[in-house]
Amino acid sequence: MTARDTPPPPEPPESGPATEDKPAGADRPAGRPKASWLSRLRPGLKKQAAPRAQETPDNLWLKDPETGEMLYRPDLEAALWVTPSGHHLRLTPEQRFAFTFDDGAHERIKAPSTRDDPLGFRDQKPYPERLKAARAATGEVDAMSIAYGRIKGRPAVVLVQNFGFLGGSLGQAAGQGFIAAAREAIKRDCPLVVFTASGGARMQEGTLSLMQMARATLAVQELKAKGLPYLVVLTDPTTGGVTASYAMLGDVQFAEPGALIAFTGPRVIEQTIRETLPAGFQRAEYLEDKGVVDQVVPRGALAGALGTVIGILMDGRARVRAA
Repeated sequence: MTARDTPPPPEPPESGPATEDKPAGADRPAGRPKASWLSRLRPGLKKQAAPRAQETPDNLWLKDPETGEMLYRPDLEAALWVTPSGHHLRLTPEQRFAFTFDDGAHERIKAPSTRDDPLGFRDQKPYPERLKAARAATGEVDAMSIAYGRIKGRPAVVLVQNFGFLGGSLGQAAGQGFIAAAREAIKRDCPLVVFTASGGARMQEGTLSLMQMARATLAVQELKAKGLPYLVVLTDPTTGGVTASYAMLGDVQFAEPGALIAFTGPRVIEQTIRETLPAGFQRAEYLEDKGVVDQVVPRGALAGALGTVIGILMDGRARVRAA
């Protein structure tokens, strides 16, 4: 018999369900482990579980800085980010606008652009890289965010200083933002409300950052020359050159409970004067007792307090102008 006449090898039998003559898996190659019923279900289970895992945020539980208690994020959101112990967590500009304006409705106002790195500053990393990282983390161009809306029916421009952006530090862009907000209030003939939160001047801009203290103070004077209210809400923390300038120039000074309000930190002061500071020194309640702050207002009541004061001051301004 030649190769041409050799019959082809028989095809391997298909494995199938068990029969009377052949048990299930009899055709499985030797050495291959038997697949369990769980492995056959696993692909489907993964498909069902994947969307749910993507919808669950990583930070569903947060820790109370005061007590260490773990708190459920939706509960915190419903409480305006105030913990059961009364600690007022820091807010983003969008959160602040949502809690301050009527129904959260507001119009964002773009701040003027400035040169990013006027001094070519470098420390452990180039200053432009720090700005890029802060912008990616916060979604904001710089530390100042401006919006226009109504607070208890009264028009107002609101400026929020974002501590999440390089510690809310005061640089050229922040100074320009403050001036833009003040001039927008003058243009719209309405009050300016500023929520401060800052570690002070931005060291990467040197003297240029310190100049913003004077520029912001002049912008406040422009507001007052027009008879427009300038209201300040001191939030945690407000320190350094911001405290030494526009943060303390409000017609009315509000503060959130427990906010640190200072020029220099307590440790530096104690080392300088060689004395132990009083309990609660540089906190909002202590400063209210000493007359530095007019009123400490919980976050939930803040919009109402602002609306009341704006109404009184703007109505008084209208009467003076009509006289």
